[in-house]
Amino acid sequence: MDSALDNYILEHAGNTPEVLKWLEGETVKRAGHHSKMLAGPVLGRFLAEFSKLVAPKKILEIGTFTGYSAICLAQGLTNDGSLDALERDDRHISLIKEAFERAGLSSKINLHFGDAKELITKMKGVYDIVFIDANKREYCTYYNLVFDLVKPGGYILADNVLWYGKVAEETPSNDAQTQEILKFNRMVKDDRRVSGFILPLRDGLYIIKKL
Repeated sequence: MDSALDNYILEHAGNTPEVLKWLEGETVKRAGHHSKMLAGPVLGRFLAEFSKLVAPKKILEIGTFTGYSAICLAQGLTNDGSLDALERDDRHISLIKEAFERAGLSSKINLHFGDAKELITKMKGVYDIVFIDANKREYCTYYNLVFDLVKPGGYILADNVLWYGKVAEETPSNDAQTQEILKFNRMVKDDRRVSGFILPLRDGLYIIKKL
């Protein structure tokens, strides 16, 4: 975020909890250039406030990284609610667990490591919110796999759907990630089972409501 407007939004996004400031710093130290995958304070604050509005009992997160977005989403859980966090890479497991403990959420967040496509098929019950922020080349697959797990009136949130502006280029890149995001956005737009809107926040967040 480097524009004056982006900085203004950041300044007015509310106070960031100390655990998230700590986690952001630790992620930068431990993950290096991969730390750009962190949700960050602006998107994180939106996810927290959105979750509070929905007051979900169950949340599914596909792509946890170091746990930042999971902590944000968990802010809106009901007292008996829980979040299932799926992550392929377990190299940051100690950091994730420490972050959840510091946030007081260890009992509410269930960590699952492995291929999300396989893990999703093992999830039980229905979800109020599903947050997709994993392998961009698999977005359509994730969407189709989770759709029946989302309750009517529930939401699917998909991050990075503007893909650094590549989706709007006159001749979009032919790389697998860009092509999949384009395919995903078209698929959601044409899906009569949902209504949705792409929020131009950060790298684009598709807010999809199951009808």
